[in-house]
Amino acid sequence: MSTAQHDVTSPGNLGRRDHGLDVLAAIDGHAGTAVIDSLAGVSPALGHHVAAFAFGDIYDRPGLDARSRQLVTIGVLTALGGCEPQLKVHVGAALNVGLTPDEIVEAMLHTTVYAGFPRALNATFAAKEVFESRGVRPTSAAAPG
Repeated sequence: MSTAQHDVTSPGNLGRRDHGLDVLAAIDGHAGTAVIDSLAGVSPALGHHVAAFAFGDIYDRPGLDARSRQLVTIGVLTALGGCEPQLKVHVGAALNVGLTPDEIVEAMLHTTVYAGFPRALNATFAAKEVFESRGVRPTSAAAPG
């Protein structure tokens, strides 16, 4: 038995999904949409909820701007650990919405106090991959001297 809440193809839910995809595209560009698309063959409902709920309902709420939301997301994913694929997408999104590599690295360094060095190290190496793919680097990465 399907209810409106579980029917991801209802007009209301399709509207939420479309809105979420628009928000996702504005923040993540193609990377976020690729994640949603990759779920189509295994769990289209999960892809729907990521788009409709995470981005349509939560990311588009008033109260925090896109930069602040990405900074929070990077802190949480770093603290959780084991989320490096998602962290890479959100580091890219953070750059898209105006965070600098220095701000991203500083946020990850800050997590060492609360989540420990291993998680901050893993996150920083994930961010380094994104920075290298984008041809950017933190100014704090300059050699001391």
